[in-house]
Amino acid sequence: MQYVIARIRQLTGRSNLIILLSLFTLFSCKKEIVSNAPSIEFVKVNPSTVEIGKSNLTITISYKDADGDLGENNPDVKNLFVTDNRNGVVYQFRVQQLSPSGATISIQGQLDIAMPNVGITDGVTLESATFSIYMKDRAGNQSNTVTSSSVNITTL
Repeated sequence: MQYVIARIRQLTGRSNLIILLSLFTLFSCKKEIVSNAPSIEFVKVNPSTVEIGKSNLTITISYKDADGDLGENNPDVKNLFVTDNRNGVVYQFRVQQLSPSGATISIQGQLDIAMPNVGITDGVTLESATFSIYMKDRAGNQSNTVTSSSVNITTL
């Protein structure tokens, strides 16, 4: 009889453990929230030293957009913004539409940004600069802002 009672207690303990583990698993599952705002990451600058008048600066970023409404076909709409952190000058660009209108597809890739007229702002022969970049999608959602690595600009 004692064996039967001990066996029932042992089974009851296991049942409670199974129920507790099941409840824990059920309530710990969370639905992942996907943002409609694009996200970007800084990849590189090329070259790391720009000689004014002889070389051009290219900034490369990667992008992800869950609903695919990144880019614009209207040439008057600017959706990529690069700020020269030395003086606050904002360069505005248009990224062409990257997926068909009405399509809700996740897109990702890389963009090369050719920076125009990067120059010296302090009248010296060598200056260091960084650039902050963000994008907006067709719904007006703004991405995170990333900052480039340092670029040397020289008049040599």
